[in-house]
Amino acid sequence: MAKQEIDIRKIEDIAQRLRAIAHPVRIKIISMLDKQQEMNVTTIYNKLEIEQAAASHHLNILKSKGILQSRRDGKNTYYSLKPNSISNLLDCINTCAK
Repeated sequence: MAKQEIDIRKIEDIAQRLRAIAHPVRIKIISMLDKQQEMNVTTIYNKLEIEQAAASHHLNILKSKGILQSRRDGKNTYYSLKPNSISNLLDCINTCAK
């Protein structure tokens, strides 16, 4: 069986994404968005009972790592899970684990 070459950049990208989701608040945000599909920042921080700045910080981390996407509607920003972001991450982990 031929050894599969490891793409270090891909492994680092996956590690950064895993670090991004490995926080209790961010896991809760992902869970909420999995159920609600889309939520605005105000709804998110109210449900989490945290400050707006803290919610925005966590949302920006998840967005910058490709887990979330956002759209503006007037003064509101709505967040949703980026299609297949979590399943693609899990697929990559499964591939790397073989």
